[in-house]
Amino acid sequence: MQYWQVPVTAFAQNCTLLRCEATGQGVVIDPGGDLDVVQLALGDHRIDTCKVLLTHGHLDHAGAAGELARQLAVPLEGPAIEDEFWLQALPEQAATYGLPAAEVVHPDKWFCGGDSVSFGELTLEVLHTPGHTPGHVVYFEPDSKIAVVGDVLFQGSIGRTDFPRGDFDTLIRSIMEGLMPLGDDVRVLSGHGGETTLGAERRTNPFLLDPASFRGRV
Repeated sequence: MQYWQVPVTAFAQNCTLLRCEATGQGVVIDPGGDLDVVQLALGDHRIDTCKVLLTHGHLDHAGAAGELARQLAVPLEGPAIEDEFWLQALPEQAATYGLPAAEVVHPDKWFCGGDSVSFGELTLEVLHTPGHTPGHVVYFEPDSKIAVVGDVLFQGSIGRTDFPRGDFDTLIRSIMEGLMPLGDDVRVLSGHGGETTLGAERRTNPFLLDPASFRGRV
């Protein structure tokens, strides 16, 4: 599986492009905005896009998802239904940050943990990983050992839990029980910042080494 991360929006959110090398088919994950940049990258990498996917409903990840799905005439899928209130509130999220108007997003499919997404000769496993938001999901491709984790886990950090229906203990549990069993050699593609591995985060991430010290602070 080939992959690229394209920073978009004022929040430098990583829109992730995945491509099946054998067929050229691919998916776009979290197109939060700057669709001209996303479309240019799709063309440069010769991706035949068959789906738009979301990890969660925050503006920087989902703000332009509906528009891109229409432009490409493909389904929009994810996250889990617990994030519906975030997708309904996209216009208010944009207004809060003084950003251009955003539209409500209506996915064609909601995911549950244990679901899967196929494109080309590849299948992504869907993991429900609440904590940053209640309906957050992660997409994992087991053969290439790549996990697209949205805002669950970052290089040296974790997602914020001070947004509505965020929960610190739930997020730590999602990481330790949902992600870490995938294996230390799994590459982590986060919604912000650089690439890391689960092993590196297990060994060095202060939020995972001593979560009690950070409870109530993120």
